[in-house]
Amino acid sequence: MSHPGHAHPGYASTGPNRRLGFGLCLAVLAAAGCVSGAAAQEEVRIEEISVEGSGGGKPVPANRNAVVGPPPPAYPGGVVGSGSRLGLLGNRNVFDQPFSSTSYTEKLIRDQQARNVQDVVNNDPSIRTNVPAFSGILGFFVRGFPVFAQDIAFNGLFGVADAFNPAIEPIERVEVLRGPSTLLSGVPPFGNIGGIINLIPKRAGEEPLTRVTLGYGNDAQIYKAIDVSRRFGEAKEWGIRFNGAVNNGRTPIDDQSIHFGVAALALDYRGERLRASLDLGYQELDFQSPLRNRNVAAGVRIPRAPDLTLNQHQPWEFRDSANRQLATRVEYDLTPDLTLYGAYGRSNFRQEYFGGVLTIFNTRGDYRDPISYLPFLIVNRTAEAGLRGTFETGPVKHSFGLAAVGFWQDLAQPAAQVVGPTIVSNLYDPVYVAPRSTVGLSNATPRTSSRINRSIAIADTMSILDDRILLTVGGRWQSLDVNAYNQTTGFRTGGSESGAFSPGLGLVVKPLERLSLYANYIEGLTSPAPPIAARNANEAFPAAVSRQTEVGAKYDFGTVGVGFAAFEIEQPFGFLDTTTQLFSVDGRQRNSGIELTVFGEPAPGIRLLGGVSLLDGVQVRAQNPANAGRVAVGVPDVQLNLYGEYDLLPGLSLSGRVIYTSAQYYDLANSQKIPDWATLDLGLRYATVFQNRPLTLRANVVNVTGNNYWASTGRGILSQGTPRTVLLSASMDF
Repeated sequence: MSHPGHAHPGYASTGPNRRLGFGLCLAVLAAAGCVSGAAAQEEVRIEEISVEGSGGGKPVPANRNAVVGPPPPAYPGGVVGSGSRLGLLGNRNVFDQPFSSTSYTEKLIRDQQARNVQDVVNNDPSIRTNVPAFSGILGFFVRGFPVFAQDIAFNGLFGVADAFNPAIEPIERVEVLRGPSTLLSGVPPFGNIGGIINLIPKRAGEEPLTRVTLGYGNDAQIYKAIDVSRRFGEAKEWGIRFNGAVNNGRTPIDDQSIHFGVAALALDYRGERLRASLDLGYQELDFQSPLRNRNVAAGVRIPRAPDLTLNQHQPWEFRDSANRQLATRVEYDLTPDLTLYGAYGRSNFRQEYFGGVLTIFNTRGDYRDPISYLPFLIVNRTAEAGLRGTFETGPVKHSFGLAAVGFWQDLAQPAAQVVGPTIVSNLYDPVYVAPRSTVGLSNATPRTSSRINRSIAIADTMSILDDRILLTVGGRWQSLDVNAYNQTTGFRTGGSESGAFSPGLGLVVKPLERLSLYANYIEGLTSPAPPIAARNANEAFPAAVSRQTEVGAKYDFGTVGVGFAAFEIEQPFGFLDTTTQLFSVDGRQRNSGIELTVFGEPAPGIRLLGGVSLLDGVQVRAQNPANAGRVAVGVPDVQLNLYGEYDLLPGLSLSGRVIYTSAQYYDLANSQKIPDWATLDLGLRYATVFQNRPLTLRANVVNVTGNNYWASTGRGILSQGTPRTVLLSASMDF
């Protein structure tokens, strides 16, 4: 692709509009012949517009060992699922899990007009972002610990989704499992232990679907999407679903534009004993003048946040990326109680970045912006094989899982090529200079590091007294092999090999029919990774063990679910030194916290989702002994998220969301901090029928008050918040 003002070596000249537009047109034409008659024969009812789950798909298979197929049904209210996937243990009801988890539904995604995964998990009180909005990159803190976009799983497989910003259009559920999950899911590429985000892809439902969405976002963004699904065969055993979208135009940020396109094809087969799925996807994301995190020089008081619509980056900076992905999963029932399964996935992600990372060096907001060109390539492969089964030993029921997992990654992140002198400017009055070019620079991406994660796991959930007591016991042996290579010669220059056994234990006790008390102890293996801006970005750090202890309670009122969790997680932590720009892992951090959550429909026409998280992050051990006992970087005391919907009239719904985050420290010595912040989002939705077609009109405003704020400070980097953003859309089912 290309944009005026800069050259893109190694990229074709066709942009996402041209490349994807032809495929979208074919899908529309193919679907049109299938729906014209069927749509006219069926009565269209307004209450059918918001059907959740897999679009009216086949119920969850009777074989409880199956995960290929639709996810667990939605909980009353439709905004979250009644269950989620626990890795090798398969799908489990949320009230039977000895962990804290939430599964956000497609209905919520559509109604909030989410454009990426971050927009969805903004509903979660345990999660905060660690990158600016409109950067084209995702990053999170879960329970106060970093979770990278590369650690997002796709249908249970790591390394398949786009490395920095997975598309949300092909996704049915966004599952969040809080805390370490090495036992359940294996070691993510970077071994994060704050939690796991798993994306469940859409599948074809029982009834034909052709949904077209047209949208608009300020300042001049045009959004177009199509969702088509059909089932074939005598028993509708074959399914196909296509999702495509393009989003082009200017963003709320000055001098910034976006060009996004995604095409995803999902195929599935469901027989009596065999179930299989295949997901193919391609996405492109081009950002003109994208935002990046900021650094702050040591000892400098962090200045107030600037106008969030003001762009400090040069209009000619860019970040272009493309990702190709494949994932397949197969299950076969050897017996009604024993299922053999296997999965394979791979992806090829390429990015070119031309720009800088700002470093603020005084309280007036002056900064330095060194401009460089950085190509980037990641090739991932992942595979999994295992058994799930159930059996009984006397009064004890067993539900077990056995799995072997492998993950192979080759990464090319060559040294940045500096272009021109460093720009000196100001947050509140940016200076723009003459365009610089990448012409003549090398876009070669020789391998600079590799990673191999391998593991074998076994777990068993034993239940007695009609599932009133459930005990899960298991463990995972894993090895992590990380290597660094000379980018010129290709020779290995260093690396580390680590191995560990990570046990896990979970208990659920139901003293009352609707009350679940639970506890867990689980260990994780984490492999700290430097940020791209670090001078030692390619350095390989050995893995280290982290531990979580958690107790909690969940109560199911039938239409409302509430949860309580108290936890403690301890792990080594890394920090980017703002003076040397070197990343080091020389401390240990302990986060303790309490989470209160709520979800469901307390009364007809009223839906709630959210909660509050109280955190206490402490530097247990630090390189500088004076910092021991101080507050951990980027860990706020309070995080609150509360989303609600109210049906004003039949078909007309009002929604609102409040997000609050308390103050955070930027440095280890607790001398630099950002203030607390809060935002208000509002939405209006109207579902009606137009010419016998279901039509839904949506309007959402993010950060209605236009609050300017710093969002987070974790890992020694500063992220700004989201400006006021207006989203309008119309969706029609044909």
